[in-house]
Amino acid sequence: MNQMSQVPPVPRPTGVAFSGDRGEFRRLVTRGALLELITVGFYRFWLATDMRRHLWSRTSVDGDSAEYTGTGKELLIGFLVALAIIVPIYVLYFVLSLEAERLRAFASFPLLAFFYVFGQFAIFRARRYRLTRTVWRGVRFWMDGSGWAYAARATLWALLVGVTFGLVLPWREAALERYKMGHSYYGNLQGRFEGRGGEFFKRGWGLWLLAPIALVIFPLFPFVYAMFKAIEMRWWLSGIRFGGVRFESSLPRGAYTGLYWKVIGWAALLSLGMVIYLSLCAFAMRSLGGASPDEMFAGANLAASIPLLVLAVLGYLGFVLANGVVFRVYLMRDLWARVATSITVHNIAAAANVKAEGQLASALGEGLADGLDVGGF
Repeated sequence: MNQMSQVPPVPRPTGVAFSGDRGEFRRLVTRGALLELITVGFYRFWLATDMRRHLWSRTSVDGDSAEYTGTGKELLIGFLVALAIIVPIYVLYFVLSLEAERLRAFASFPLLAFFYVFGQFAIFRARRYRLTRTVWRGVRFWMDGSGWAYAARATLWALLVGVTFGLVLPWREAALERYKMGHSYYGNLQGRFEGRGGEFFKRGWGLWLLAPIALVIFPLFPFVYAMFKAIEMRWWLSGIRFGGVRFESSLPRGAYTGLYWKVIGWAALLSLGMVIYLSLCAFAMRSLGGASPDEMFAGANLAASIPLLVLAVLGYLGFVLANGVVFRVYLMRDLWARVATSITVHNIAAAANVKAEGQLASALGEGLADGLDVGGF
């Protein structure tokens, strides 16, 4: 009788662990940046793959790490196919603009509108690609659904956001996330999103009031933006469900602030270093009898200006490379670590007997997202 009256024990929640070494990741992105320079940017597909493998494999839930199975070759092919779609559109617009200036002005808005819709389609398809290349406990994530249906929803919501000066943004994010999660699966375990726009709005309404002021007063903007993104991330993570598995995040509002300011600080320091470097190069060239900066920009003594131009280009490439390393270390690796370790997973046992389902998606969406510079990591 006592055995029949016993209440089943409530499954204990489990945390998400991250074991990635910061120095190892920094060396990975530094080497990748140098190879990007040598390959004129084409190595970025392999670098993105290496970074994902590093972060996925060092993130574990209930003792088991995730696995990223995508390849740089897939991303490159997807990008080239995307270019075959995007470039003719730009060429058509350029031809129309040559016909008449008024046609160019008329065509600008439809072109921007088309690329916004196309960009939303790319975001959906890129997410599908990344999910199908993510495996945990031998079972892959996957997605179905229509990228164009998502793009239509995103566009209509964007119009509402514009009309309401951003006030309906939380409801837009909730509606779009419900569509994406409703078409996301872990094996045969269907996802869903239970976050509400009203809840998001309550958490960040003060930042909506501060936003216009922050746009004018720059030192305030990084604080406001960083807090907004942290609030959004915590709200988003806490709304994710896969069957009976529930996620919760304890990410504080100030989790991103220090990271954003470190990136700003490094950018300022590297900019100062760039100015000093160019000044020293100009001084050295002048001391050796070369052209002064004024003469170079005036077009005088072009042959003598070439060494300074070469040094300036090398310095600029080094500046861009260093900024890329800083961005990836702080706003990819460190941000990932803070977010991952803030997550608690409830009822992980519900994912114990999942049946593998779903097909691999092509990398076209990822290529489109790369070509249009939209989407996340």
